[in-house]
Amino acid sequence: MTVVEERPPPARGRVLAPAVSGQELVLVGVIAVLWVLLAFTTPAFLTAGSIQPLLVEVAPVAVMGVGMTLVIISAGIDVSVGATMMVCGVITAKLLVDADVPLLLALVVAVAVGAVLGTLNGVLIAYGRVHAIIITFGTANLFLFLGLQIFGSQTVNGIPGTLAFFGRGAEGRFLGIPHSFLLTVAIAAVAWWYLRHSVGGRHLYAIGGNAVAARLAGVRVQRRVLLAYVITGALVGLAAVFTVAKGTSTLDQSIGTGRELAVIAATVIGGTSIVGGRGSVLGTVLGALLVQTVSSGVTQLNWPSQLSDLFVGIFVIVAVGADLIRQRPFNRRPLNRRRAR
Repeated sequence: MTVVEERPPPARGRVLAPAVSGQELVLVGVIAVLWVLLAFTTPAFLTAGSIQPLLVEVAPVAVMGVGMTLVIISAGIDVSVGATMMVCGVITAKLLVDADVPLLLALVVAVAVGAVLGTLNGVLIAYGRVHAIIITFGTANLFLFLGLQIFGSQTVNGIPGTLAFFGRGAEGRFLGIPHSFLLTVAIAAVAWWYLRHSVGGRHLYAIGGNAVAARLAGVRVQRRVLLAYVITGALVGLAAVFTVAKGTSTLDQSIGTGRELAVIAATVIGGTSIVGGRGSVLGTVLGALLVQTVSSGVTQLNWPSQLSDLFVGIFVIVAVGADLIRQRPFNRRPLNRRRAR
């Protein structure tokens, strides 16, 4: 009888997913095709006067999308980001008008207020064990009421140019690129590294894949979920500063309206699975760029504005459909095994 010695498999390091996924490459291709088509139909599209405002509009959606990516990867969702933006935006505007605060203080206050509201969401979801869409739908109405009370049924007028650093003017650009977009790219790069190379990032993926299994493996699920919502709230506060900065000297109650839909659309189009466990902030930034490209293209072509929503809706359906196809298990025939004699 010959004894075959079993050798242990060779040690392997941790295998990382590709730095750029196939869906992200597809998004780059789609955006490139749209830009070429728009350049032919509206020659002014590829000028600085068109691209710079486009990037300014992309920044708040993309920076909120970074936080939303963390939330959705962990199998959550936050539909209160629009109302949170209203609260942070009106508080920032009031401080600028009434107290004439400097840029750094206005930025810190907006981020802090957003983080507090995000903490409320995170505590209720992580420790209350109620589905995220129920909690954030409820808090969205609470935050909306709070924002309207701060507005006091009036617009905020006479906003000074304190936030010009993040505005549309020449003082808001570096080498022709808006500061708000540059900061968004930097935040996305940090989040990309966190999700890809840190223990906390891998924990978020594990929670989105199977929260029970992650808890049994020693992951502090509640703490990670809470952190995701706090970060999201803080980034919404930053996005509120971007939004106030790119506007006029008047701020009204429409700030934040519909932003939650745009952010979720950008995140899903970017390849983040709506059921959790998979996603990338790079895809989210590309998704935000695609959404804004469609909106700008429809405007410059003088098409009805409803077509922008139609095209974005089609992109969302295609992205979700592709995600469901990827998750569909393959039918495999059971292997025939010989009985041991």
